[in-house]
Amino acid sequence: MIERRRFSRIIYQAPATLTQGDYQLVTCIQDLSLKGLLLWAVDEPELDKNDIVDVTFTLPDSDITINLSATLIMQNERILHLKIDHIDIESIGHLRRLVELNVGSDELLHRELEHLVDLADYAE
Repeated sequence: MIERRRFSRIIYQAPATLTQGDYQLVTCIQDLSLKGLLLWAVDEPELDKNDIVDVTFTLPDSDITINLSATLIMQNERILHLKIDHIDIESIGHLRRLVELNVGSDELLHRELEHLVDLADYAE
């Protein structure tokens, strides 16, 4: 099978809160990238696939919180595949650093960041 991902996924397990309107769900991040993340939900999710979700998580042993908005791409029971639609500048900086520490290749990370910028330009 050919790998089609353009962004390196890192295994990263941390608790996260997923919110959609008034609905809130306790989840655990399984892996993430600069463009998306995979979550495992503690309870069976009751989400509207056509509505944006907000995800918040705190980096361990710190007070750094990452906030992002995402689209539910796929749900398989309690496994949620999300594509990041919006992330504030401070959160993307922290996410970039987290990926950088786990990817192990500055060159690969910079190539992914350039691709992310290209995607943003294309979307406009």
